[in-house]
Amino acid sequence: MHSHTQGSLWMLIWAGLCASLVGIGLARFAYTPLIPALIEAHWFSAASVVYLGAANLAGYLVGALIGRPLALRYSSAAVLRAMMLLVSLAFLACAWPLSVAWFFSWRLLSGIAGGVIMVLAASSILPHVAAGRRGLASGAIFLGLGLGIAGSGTLVPVLLAQGLASTWIGLAVVAMLLTLSSWRGWPADVVHAAPPAAAQESATPSGGVRLLFAQYALMAASLVAPMMFLVDYISRGLGAGTHKGALVWTLYGIGAIVGPVVYGYLADRLGARMAIRLVLVIQLVALGVLVESQDLYLIGGAVLVIGSFPPGIVPLALARVHQLVDGHARQNATWSRATVSFATFQALAGYAYSALFSASQGNYRLLFAVAVGAVALALLLELPALLGRRNAAPDLRLGRL
Repeated sequence: MHSHTQGSLWMLIWAGLCASLVGIGLARFAYTPLIPALIEAHWFSAASVVYLGAANLAGYLVGALIGRPLALRYSSAAVLRAMMLLVSLAFLACAWPLSVAWFFSWRLLSGIAGGVIMVLAASSILPHVAAGRRGLASGAIFLGLGLGIAGSGTLVPVLLAQGLASTWIGLAVVAMLLTLSSWRGWPADVVHAAPPAAAQESATPSGGVRLLFAQYALMAASLVAPMMFLVDYISRGLGAGTHKGALVWTLYGIGAIVGPVVYGYLADRLGARMAIRLVLVIQLVALGVLVESQDLYLIGGAVLVIGSFPPGIVPLALARVHQLVDGHARQNATWSRATVSFATFQALAGYAYSALFSASQGNYRLLFAVAVGAVALALLLELPALLGRRNAAPDLRLGRL
């Protein structure tokens, strides 16, 4: 199974990177720097534009649920190619603002494609990669998210100079080129065997797994506010303009590129659980800066940290699943449920933040404060374990640092 040459290994990695870049990096994150332009061009009202952003998150949940059933029915390669084509088509369709319903449908479809890609891309590639190179391969696949965010921060302003419709068409062309360049990179499917009964039955998860699900869900809820509102906050909320907004979004993208590598390293050094605690504390401070400060330099520094969070926590949570659960089948089943838990809260948070944004007459800092609360709650969930094991838990000492 691992008879791939160096060249075909890189082709596999390229396919995975392109999929996450198109399906999540661009499909979700290129929308954020477009929000001020969509409002200023009067394509839709401010409230509608925000709800349209949340449509992608709702689609992501649907995609996370249907990804594996689709792969069992068709080949993973065929499904992944179809999803990348769907994203390209959705970008093209968004060049014509025919109605809110039309736009909503295409944003929803692009979200579904992203959810399917998140569930299938890594799992279709990693079985074909030698064990010693899997860390590199999965890191490169998640790197697509960061590249998409950083790319959207630089590409969107350039395209916007040609007009809003041209921007959507330009994104469609970029997505299609990436789709075609990776078309032959997808491996033939490993024959799908039915998962064993042990993996299918929803065995009661351990306390550790339940804690991880709760924390992962709260992390999802916290990362939505900056993801959806950051550029609009800088551009319109602080009156710094579209250019500064895009610049801050590029910093977010740089953080997202660095995140998976740094967080993976922390998980290796400290263990996944200690790394999660440390990352939550740092995230709490960074989000606090967003709530309290209006200094663009301070905000820029905080945004680098905040940007590392969405793609960085994926390998961290995956490492924690592998720590808590034995056996590949059970690990895959647990990871699938964790992804659905994450996607559910991300979608719910998207609509909750949108409603709060409208109800508070556009109070951005209130939204960021809610995100601070979600991270604080994720940390508080650790208290019983910390208090209960303070005396008898040598693993909590920082000697290994």
